[in-house]
This record gives sequence, C-alpha cells and structure tokens, in this order.
Amino acid sequence: MKTLTKEKLTIIGAAGMIGSNMAQTALMMGLSSEVCLYDPYEPGLKGVAAELFQSGFDAAHITYTSDIKEALTGAKYVVSSGGAARKAGMTREDLLKGNAGIAEELGKNIHSYCPNVNFVVVIFNPADITGLITLLYSGLKPSQVCTLAALDSTRLQSALAQHFNIRQNTVHDCRTYGGHGEQMAVFASTAKIGERPLLNLIRTSELTDQQWIDIKQHVIQGGKEIIELRGRSSFQSPAYLSIEMVRAAMGGDTFRWPAGTYVKNEQFDHIMMAMETKITKDGISYKVPTGTPAEMEELTHSYEHLCAMRDEVIAMGVMPEIDKWNTINPNL
Repeated sequence: MKTLTKEKLTIIGAAGMIGSNMAQTALMMGLSSEVCLYDPYEPGLKGVAAELFQSGFDAAHITYTSDIKEALTGAKYVVSSGGAARKAGMTREDLLKGNAGIAEELGKNIHSYCPNVNFVVVIFNPADITGLITLLYSGLKPSQVCTLAALDSTRLQSALAQHFNIRQNTVHDCRTYGGHGEQMAVFASTAKIGERPLLNLIRTSELTDQQWIDIKQHVIQGGKEIIELRGRSSFQSPAYLSIEMVRAAMGGDTFRWPAGTYVKNEQFDHIMMAMETKITKDGISYKVPTGTPAEMEELTHSYEHLCAMRDEVIAMGVMPEIDKWNTINPNL
C-alpha cells in the first residue's frame, strides 16, 4: 500500500481503546510510513504494538515508546487521546481538572520536542478546553491545532437516518456547533433529508415536535448512552473521525464535518469551539455558521458555557489571564 506521507505521525495514548483504534485506522488508511505509538503504560503499549505488527501492515515502520521526548521528536502530525476517560455518571465537564493539567503538559512537550509539527488533533475531554490549553502552551498557530467535535454531527446524521429509515449518506449537512458537551447547539436549518430541508419536515407527521426534541436529546446524550450500553466511553467513532481529520491535514480526502478550532472575532473570542471548518495541508480555517435566531441563541449559550469553563481553568492557575496569553504564545 502506498502511504499518504513519509512524515512522522505520533499517536498519544496508544495503549488505550481510542488510541489503539486510531493507530489501526491510520495504518488501514495508509496515512504515513512512519507511525509512532506513545503511552506511559508500557505493558499495554507493547501489547498494542504486538497486535499491529502481527496485522502485517508492512507499508509502515511502526515504533513505540514510553518516552515522550522520543515520541514527539521529529513528529509532523500528532493526535492525542491521552487524557482520563469518561466513566458512568460523569459529564465531559467532570473531567476538566485532571485533563486540564494533562493538556498543559502536552502543549509544553510539543513546544519542547516538536515545535515544527504541522498539525495537532486533541480529542480528550472536555476537548474544547483541553485543545485550548494545548494550543496556548504549544506556541503553535491557531490553524495548527484542532479538536474533535464531529462526533455530535455524525450522531445527528445517524439519528435522522434511523428515524426516516433511509441510508445515512442520504442525510446531508448535519451540523452541531459550539461546545462538544451538554450545551452544544444542534442546527436543523443546515440539514436535508434527501433534497428536502429538515426545517420543512419538523412539526409534520413525518417528524413531530416531540420527535425532533427526542432526536436532539439523543445527540446531546449520545456519549452517555454508549457508556450505559457498553460500560465504557465510546472509542471506535472518535478514533475514526480524529484520523479522518489527520488525513485531511496531510492533504488527503476532505474532512466532512465541523471541527473544534480557535475562534477570535466580534461574536466569539479567545475560545476553542466547533465552527464550520475546512482542514487542508495549510491547517484549519473556519467561518461562523448562520442559522435561525433560535439556533444562533443556542450557539451563544454554548459559547458562554465554554467561557465559564475557560475561566474556571484560569482560576485553577492552569492558564493565566487572557491578556497574558500572548506572552506564552505570540500567535494568540
């Protein structure tokens, strides 16, 4: 198999379920001929590496290490699921304190060991905040760091496909924006069922008000439902979607969904949140979505919730006050 690039891809948290699935997905997609697996839990890491070696991915040179300096040195692409996992009864926000510290360390390690990295994807929760912290301490440009938000949009697409009993790829332009959490903004105005706008179907016999409310709730609580069903947080879908983002950044297939990105404009400022994004070899860029007045109000509420979490992290001392950010990262 021909690989997309010869540049080094480092997967952090590779001994975990998300990380090991990311590694397998990257190798199956043929992303890079140089794939490095990192995890501080050495026995689990060795086990994952052994399985991948035995899978016969002979187009890639697979290495593994529990030394973060070795893992990051020379890396051009980094994807990290290296935070604590969400457990039953927890929200994404419950992970804030511990994972904020992990994100700070990740950013500093990137700054020390791979300052010339092309692109970084952060997917451990609460991803909007951990991505923001990583960006701050990495010294990278906002275009070089993104977070996983697509999972909410794919949950909306799949829920609508199941409701209408149609193929998933006939449900178009499903979008959620703002935070990857309980306060996300679920947009109906962008979506189409076949060629029919979703807004034209809500409040009809095909999709009653209550059914739409239930679908939105399913999207918002999708992660919680998987924990209840499987006894652990989701790992296959976040692994796949995060590697799709890396592929787009390498110049491969277009990434089809919103991603979390650093936003600084008149409406939303100094925050990481899901926008309408484009990922290319030049990094991630965004535009602010447009929606109905009610949708835009939901997006504003989601932004305010993210700001409250950001300010909580500042109060913890993990990040300084906003007006001091550019002393740590001149790109902000």
